[in-house]
Amino acid sequence: MAPFTGGRTDCAPAVGCNMDRYARSGREIQMGSGDRALRVEVRVELKPGVMDPEAETIEKSLALLGISPVSRVTTARVYVLEFTNMERARADALARDAVDRLLANPVIHRVTVTPLLD
Repeated sequence: MAPFTGGRTDCAPAVGCNMDRYARSGREIQMGSGDRALRVEVRVELKPGVMDPEAETIEKSLALLGISPVSRVTTARVYVLEFTNMERARADALARDAVDRLLANPVIHRVTVTPLLD
């Protein structure tokens, strides 16, 4: 199977494309000189007490590699959402809506939403 190139046909499969510049639809994201981009970081972690097998495996592997003592390993997913031409409050509200509707399960996840300053 060929690597995902975002619909671009001028990408070399062995090299790939800089997907930061392309939306999933394959259309280039246009950032004109008047566009103001706001970035919001969404960090999704498992709540204490929820099993984290990936972290357990990493903790054991670190010990086998002699990288110790490591008292605890946790995993997290970090999403960076970029919004264009809107107020900070609206971007934060949309990020929280994305968390509620897609990015996290409130039963098992703890979420931190942080505005990023560029």
